[in-house]
Amino acid sequence: MPVPNRQPPLPPIWPNVWLVSDARNDAMLERVLARLPRGCGLIFRHYHLPPDQRRARFRKLARAARRHGHRVVLSGSAREAKAWGAGGAYGAPLRLARGPAIPRLATVHSLRELAAARRARADAVLISPVFPTRSHPGASTLGPLRFRLLAARAQVPAIALGGMTPRRARAFGLQHWAAIQGLTETPTGLFPLHS
Repeated sequence: MPVPNRQPPLPPIWPNVWLVSDARNDAMLERVLARLPRGCGLIFRHYHLPPDQRRARFRKLARAARRHGHRVVLSGSAREAKAWGAGGAYGAPLRLARGPAIPRLATVHSLRELAAARRARADAVLISPVFPTRSHPGASTLGPLRFRLLAARAQVPAIALGGMTPRRARAFGLQHWAAIQGLTETPTGLFPLHS
C-alpha cells in the first residue's frame, strides 16, 4: 500500500526520474537516454574512468542527454560541475559544501547526513538504499517507510535511490526516484511515469 507523499514537490528544474551512470550501464546509456521520456535527468558518475576519458565521456553523454531534453548533473564538486558545464553537482554533502552557486544533489543515508546536506546547501537529496540493490549486495535497506520518514525531515525534495524500477516506484507511490540498472533493464512500455 503506498505511503502518502508529504514532501515538497520538486522545482521545475529537477526531473522526477534520474538515470545514474555507472561502469555497469555505460554501454547502453545512449540507447536508454533516447527512450526515456523527455525531461528526465542523468547523474554522470563514471568513477571507473581516468580523468581525461571521464571528461570526454561526460561531454558525449551530456550532448545525448540534452538532445533528448534531459538535465545533466555531474558527480563532483560544485566548482568542477560548473567548469564542465553541468546543470548541477552530485555527491556526499561534505564534497558539495563549498564552491559556486550551482544546484546541488546530495547523497543521504541517515539523519546525520541529512543535516550535513542542509549545511551544504543541497537543493535536493537522494536517499538510499530504499530497496536491496546489486551495488551493495546484502547491505541493510531503508524500505519505503523509513525513506518517507527521512524525506519528511529533508526540507528539500527527496529522491529515492536503491533497487528502484518504474514498477516499484509506481507500487509504492514514489514520484521522485533514481536508478542505475532499474532504467537500463526496463522495457519502454513499463515506463508510464513522466518527469
